Amino acid sequence: MNNRSHEQAIALAAVFQAATLVEQLARTGDIAGDASDPLIKSLFEQSPAHFNDVYGDPKLNLGIGLRQLQVVCKRDPRGLNPDVTRYALSLLHLERKLFKSPAMISQLGQGIDAASRQAQHFSPTHENTVAALAGLYKQTLSNLSFRIRVTGNPTYLQTNYTANRVRALLLAGIRGAILWRQVGGKRWHLLTNRKRYLKACEELLNQPSRH
Repeated sequence: MNNRSHEQAIALAAVFQAATLVEQLARTGDIAGDASDPLIKSLFEQSPAHFNDVYGDPKLNLGIGLRQLQVVCKRDPRGLNPDVTRYALSLLHLERKLFKSPAMISQLGQGIDAASRQAQHFSPTHENTVAALAGLYKQTLSNLSFRIRVTGNPTYLQTNYTANRVRALLLAGIRGAILWRQVGGKRWHLLTNRKRYLKACEELLNQPSRH
């Protein structure tokens, strides 16, 4: 298995992990543990020296996304969540819309630079930082012609806490989609490279964790 297949699987796993956590937040108002932390932190890795600097250990940090990608590639109806799949595919589509708007890409870069100062003062996952990232998503990507419609429990979605985390995770999902494209990912790969992605996910999930 070449490194490029691993890189594409990792980037896609980030997209699917973001989609999974958005679905959980919208439905239950919360997510377990710190599964969102690697995704939020990835937004501040804009010029990494190495690919692995973006997410760190994929087995530890992207296990949810890797397993969800496995389910999608296997086309196993027992494990498929329609909303998760819809969010993930929507993120890939939205990234393509963003790619055609250099001005918005620049605006996002400036906004992330501003949010990074809050991340340094508080922490990358502090509620103030998350709110800044959510505001950036709302000011930029929410204004494109294609918008991601998140469905769930209105009781949770109407709270600032949940809405901010959902938007920040969608922004992090876009980060994964951008990275996937940068390492050669194409939408048709989800059809033609399913076996390759399955093998990559299996290898990544079975490799010893890095400490």
